[in-house]
Amino acid sequence: MRTAGNRTIILIVASLSSFLTPFMGSSVNIALPAIGQEFSMNAIMLNWVSTSYLIATAVFLLPFGKAADIYGKKGIFINGVVIFSLSSLLVAFSPSAGVLLSFRVLQGIGSAMIFGTGVAILVAVYPPEERGRALGINVAATYFGLSLGPFIGGILTENFGWESIFLVTVPVGIIITALASKGIGEEKAEPKKGGIDHAGALIYSLSLIVIMYGFSRIPGLSGAVLIIAGAAGMALFLLWEKRTESPLLDIRLMTHNRPFAFSNLAAFIHYSATFAVTFLLSLYLQYIKAMSPQEAGLVLVSQPFVMTAFSPIAGRLSDRIEPRILASAGMAVTCLGLLLVAFLREDTGMGQILAALVLIGFGFAFFSSPNTNAIMSAVEKKMYGVASGMIATMRITGQMVSMGVALMLFAVFIGQHKITPEIYPDFMKSLNTGFLIFSVLCAAGAFASLARGRIHENGNSTPRSADTDSG
Repeated sequence: MRTAGNRTIILIVASLSSFLTPFMGSSVNIALPAIGQEFSMNAIMLNWVSTSYLIATAVFLLPFGKAADIYGKKGIFINGVVIFSLSSLLVAFSPSAGVLLSFRVLQGIGSAMIFGTGVAILVAVYPPEERGRALGINVAATYFGLSLGPFIGGILTENFGWESIFLVTVPVGIIITALASKGIGEEKAEPKKGGIDHAGALIYSLSLIVIMYGFSRIPGLSGAVLIIAGAAGMALFLLWEKRTESPLLDIRLMTHNRPFAFSNLAAFIHYSATFAVTFLLSLYLQYIKAMSPQEAGLVLVSQPFVMTAFSPIAGRLSDRIEPRILASAGMAVTCLGLLLVAFLREDTGMGQILAALVLIGFGFAFFSSPNTNAIMSAVEKKMYGVASGMIATMRITGQMVSMGVALMLFAVFIGQHKITPEIYPDFMKSLNTGFLIFSVLCAAGAFASLARGRIHENGNSTPRSADTDSG
């Protein structure tokens, strides 16, 4: 039996790790122009600074989640924090763009090990009556990381150089490792059925990599061929997972549980439509508006700040109001925000940009918490771990697709050029087109959200038996 002290330490560990990874992601976006200038990166290469990390996280998330169930969560988690911290240190001292991208991949692998185990460790040690509070604190830490990322990242980049963003994560990683080694107990050995689906992991990984590389080769024929091949690989992966005895992904949940399936689809679409917003606007504010990293960070922090403020309210409302109504309304508001930035010009006022970011943050808050509530309410308690893993998978793959769209547009409009004043008109075309695509995606996602059906039954949030039949 764990003591309250152990639980408190584990809550601190899980919350610090949940803060660290989104903080890194949002702060790096602010530093991209500085990184690009130092290594003379063109627009496409600059995109890969963020995308390489996301691909590695997406590729390894499912395999490490499965490995944690088989071999134990503590070891995977601690090793993930060590890899993440070490790679952060190495990125800061990268001598070239190629080396930096390699270490960003390593950082993504560490992130996947953390993502796949952190929440599961937290849920395992808290009794049901205390679990909601613990998860609420953990989610708040995630949004806090997103909120502080642009602000702190801008200050660090402007005053100490882009390397400082990666260096400040190292002591945090050391603290997490020390606390985790002390506070997380060894798991009781239990017989595990099956092993890691190596064939499925290989198909899944290659498919994601081929799709993303295909985006960078558009508008050439090879790009289209690669994207189609990657999509075919993903279809093959789903068929394989449906037939294998020990799948990485439980496809039955998607085929036999309509609310669960459509809620996850909505999450995937929403992240696909919103993740690249910060990336694109960071470049716009620093290149087109000639803002410093610190000034750009202050502008961009408005979106996650609104998300942090309204997510708890949206979560509480989703206990009483159908999540599909709240989440769909949230996606509609996000769509309005995206439309506002879809028509940005070089002389657009800051009022319009801030209004768009506030709308996107508000819409995100009213989508994310109710949608997560819908996903977890659509399954029985024994499936919470699987459902949590599915949420993380939809988030990471959606983020990857969002950056893939940006990568494709840079390839089409800018090509192998640095973002210089002569290229600004082409950059603006890629930005405007991207936000139009994202707004259309968001509108489509609202329909997917509405199609999920009811979650609450007779005033509570327990799933209906017809919806949770695993058949």
